[in-house]
Amino acid sequence: MGITKLADLVRFEAPNAISHKDIRDYSGTGSLTLALSGLFYRTLTLLEHDIKPVFVFDGKPPVEKLSTVSNSSTQTKNCIQLLELLGVPVVQANGDAEALCAQLVKAGAVDAVASEDMDTLPFGATILIRQLNASKDSEVIEYSLEKLLQKLELTQKEFVDLCILLGCDYCDKIAGLGPKRALDLIRKHRTIEEVVLHVKKKTHPVPHFWKYKAARKLFLDQPNTDIPTFFWSEPDEEALVRFLSHEKHIKEEKVRNRLTTFHQKRKKLREERETSKGFKQTRMDDFFKKTRKRGAVSKRRN
Repeated sequence: MGITKLADLVRFEAPNAISHKDIRDYSGTGSLTLALSGLFYRTLTLLEHDIKPVFVFDGKPPVEKLSTVSNSSTQTKNCIQLLELLGVPVVQANGDAEALCAQLVKAGAVDAVASEDMDTLPFGATILIRQLNASKDSEVIEYSLEKLLQKLELTQKEFVDLCILLGCDYCDKIAGLGPKRALDLIRKHRTIEEVVLHVKKKTHPVPHFWKYKAARKLFLDQPNTDIPTFFWSEPDEEALVRFLSHEKHIKEEKVRNRLTTFHQKRKKLREERETSKGFKQTRMDDFFKKTRKRGAVSKRRN
C-alpha cells in the first residue's frame, strides 16, 4: 500500500521536489523495484537504455505488516531465475524490500530507487523514481527527498511521523485526518505524541493501542546491512528461450525477436549518445564489468 496520499501531498505542497524526466535521462545508472513476460520486456527496455537495474525482493515481512502480505514464493522464484538469465543482479532483503532499497541508495551503491511505493521516502531513499517503465509518450517522475524536506520544513523524523499520520502499512491511522490537516498538525506540534494531545478526539479518534512507535522505529532504526557488489552480464539467449518458451510456454519467436530488437536498439541508442554528447566509443566489456558505487564494500551474494 505504501503511504496513503503522500504523492498527492507532495504534488500540492512541494512540487519542486518532483522532476519529470525521460527514461533516457537514467542511462548509465543503477536503479531499483511483475508477470514473467512483462518483467522480461521491461527489463530489456531498461538495459537497452544502458540503465543497470538491481532488483530487490521482499524477505520475511515485519510482524506489523503480516496482514497485508500474500504468499507468492513460486512467482518470486520464477522472477529471480528470469532476471539472473538476463544478467541482472538480484538481492533478497531480510525484511521489506523498500527498506533495503533505501539503504542501497543512501550508501551510494545505486543511484536511485525505482518503485511505485512511496514508503521508500520515509525509509530514507534520497531519490525515488516512479513510472520508470514509462512509454514514449509519458514521463518518468523523480522525487527528491532533500527538496521535499526543505519545502515541507520537516526533519526526516518529523516526515516519518507525517507519513504515519497519513497511513502506512505498519499501523492504523487517526480516522478522518486528511493530508493537509496532518501536515498542519506536524508542522505545529512536530511529533505524533503532541498531535495526539491536541487533535479533536470526537472528529479524529485515535486508535486504541496504536502502534505508531513500532512503525516509527521500522522507518528510522534500520539494521546495519552489508552492501553487496553488483555485477551485470549479457543476457543468455539460449537459456532464456529454454526457460520462457520451453518451460513457461511463451512463443519462442517472440522471445528471440525481442532479444534481437534489444541488441539493435541498445547499439543505436549508444551511437546516438556518443554522437550527440561527443562520447568516446565504449567497448562492450566496459558496460558489463564489475561496478562499484560510492561507499559499497562487501561482495555480491550468490
